[in-house]
Amino acid sequence: MALTPGTRLGPYEIRSALGAGGMGEVHRAHDARLGRDVALKVLLAPTTADPDRLRRFEQEARATAALNHPHIVGVFDVGTENGVSFVVSELLEGETLRDRLKTGPIPLRKAIEWGGQLTRGLAAAHEKGIIHRDLKPENLFITRDGSLKILDFGIAKLMEPAGASGATMTPTLQVGTTPGMVLGTIGYMSPEQVRGLPVDHRSDIFSVGAVLYEMVSGRRAFSGASPADTMSAILNADPAEFANADAPVPPVLERIIRRCLEKNAAERFSSARDLAFSIDAAGAPTPSTGSSVAAVDAPAPPRRSANGWGGSAAAVIIGMAIGGPATWYVARSKPDAPARFRQLTFRRGTVTAARFSADGETIVYSAGWAGRPPELFSTRVGTVGERPLDIQGQLLAISTRGEMALLLDVNNRRNWIETGTLARASLGGGAPREIVRDVGGADWSADGQQLAITRFLPEQNRWRLEYPVGTVIHETEKWINGPRLSRDGSAILLIEHPANGDNRGVLVLITLKGERKILTPEYGAVAGCAWSPKGDEVWFSGASVGSHHDLLAVRPGGGVRS
Repeated sequence: MALTPGTRLGPYEIRSALGAGGMGEVHRAHDARLGRDVALKVLLAPTTADPDRLRRFEQEARATAALNHPHIVGVFDVGTENGVSFVVSELLEGETLRDRLKTGPIPLRKAIEWGGQLTRGLAAAHEKGIIHRDLKPENLFITRDGSLKILDFGIAKLMEPAGASGATMTPTLQVGTTPGMVLGTIGYMSPEQVRGLPVDHRSDIFSVGAVLYEMVSGRRAFSGASPADTMSAILNADPAEFANADAPVPPVLERIIRRCLEKNAAERFSSARDLAFSIDAAGAPTPSTGSSVAAVDAPAPPRRSANGWGGSAAAVIIGMAIGGPATWYVARSKPDAPARFRQLTFRRGTVTAARFSADGETIVYSAGWAGRPPELFSTRVGTVGERPLDIQGQLLAISTRGEMALLLDVNNRRNWIETGTLARASLGGGAPREIVRDVGGADWSADGQQLAITRFLPEQNRWRLEYPVGTVIHETEKWINGPRLSRDGSAILLIEHPANGDNRGVLVLITLKGERKILTPEYGAVAGCAWSPKGDEVWFSGASVGSHHDLLAVRPGGGVRS
């Protein structure tokens, strides 16, 4: 079926041809339903002749469509019309990484930036159980605004021979004309792919290493005069040293790339998420004055328990805001261990909140750098540098299931009071899902399924404590914030202020029956609170007078200590 301008496939009208490759043709098409132009890839008949292979491909294409990640091309539709199978995706303006590489090596700063975007998109897919299998510069697109997007997730499914399992893939070859060049995809395949063995997400990590090597060196990691020679190089040879590269490659980045290219999959990075952290750390700016996030460690490593943090290690997250009071967040502790502080961020601006994720090694925080609105970042204990999560908003809490509670469209109502739209978002990627408006604070239950929130009622000028969302536990004319569920879920800790816009306050405990107990005397300022790991006392930041805050503790039975 010839696709000429005006041809229709379902609701899509072909406008013009964009290109062609071994898998099919790509056309610009118009979606009349939504009034937008899209990219429509028509799959060639030989690759879709087997119904089982086509069914598996369609399943994976639909799974990819659910990813909704800023560094993965958006898939809108997949289907068959009049015997023509097609995939519909967002229409991108720009060039492929292959086209960009024709001009020479990528500047180091850009290579690190794009490498981080590539691995973050890949991590989001891997966490949904989707493996690309065919990463190469042709499948990476640089948009006009300088952002990288991954193309063609799931396309490699069609290259499997009939009857093959979903875990293997034979080489996809593309004829080249220049002597000594790698022929097509084969130069980016992992050793296990070359051998025809089952593959997992670590095969994609090998391909990332090959792409990164080419970006910074300007030459292919593995090349040969024939496909067989290239396969042999992948199995037996290491890429050439970077000493002959056009520009110096930092040792830390070289180590990252070579670890990706280990022949043994077990010796590569264990996840794309870990690789992303390492790449971002390699491009971190040199330390300078500014706002910071600091971690407090004890000598022993962390240990998770079913109902919270075990008592084998200590860590406190402190967000320091320039020109404002410190806010602090406690994740885990060992009281008798000496505290050691280590600065983790070095940029100028304001850190609004920070939390540990469930693994105890990942720190997620929201910060507004250089006067920009707050957005989310993450880092790892023991590394320097940050990884943007591509979400604007303020962090409130992280569940044991790896889901974040966020404030979007934050509104400063008065002095220190900020409210916004409560949203949920996975650490694995994807767009936040909005829940309810006019929320001030939130915290997850121990099982990660429910949220406790403080919510402002503008019409009544009152505050509510809800748990779960929609169930009112407590209502007051006083400003309440910083809800923290107790370990057993029987009570909720709050900071209670005498009036809106007044940062004086006391700590109160509200039971699920609405019973209220005051835990502390009134302080001139209170800025944060948290339960200790054992749940036997409350830690909070308070100032008797002025703006100098102390880290204090109080037991529910009474008695404040510093």
